[in-house]
Amino acid sequence: MGKRVLSGLMVGIVAGILDVIPMVLQHLTWDASLSAFSPWVVVGFMVATSNLRLPATVKGIVIAFLCLSPSAFIIGWSNPMSLIPVCVITLILGALIGFVFQRIIRE
Repeated sequence: MGKRVLSGLMVGIVAGILDVIPMVLQHLTWDASLSAFSPWVVVGFMVATSNLRLPATVKGIVIAFLCLSPSAFIIGWSNPMSLIPVCVITLILGALIGFVFQRIIRE
């Protein structure tokens, strides 16, 4: 596995852990925590392998929101207001993944 992919996965794992910490503190179910964690690993992988010609933080945000979009329908269907914190976290962690990945790879 290349340095880019491994770095992207590691950054995604860290972002997933950051997203799950408040869920664990609230004693939410493990399936909910795993459901929140796994997309961040995918986002890290996609940022590492994507050829999008965007600034790193924008690239992370775009990919994070693309990965969120299928779940957004389920999350917001019964309570659309619950999408606000989800979108804020997606914006922050997506930008962070792009930024940190760029710093690690130094491209």
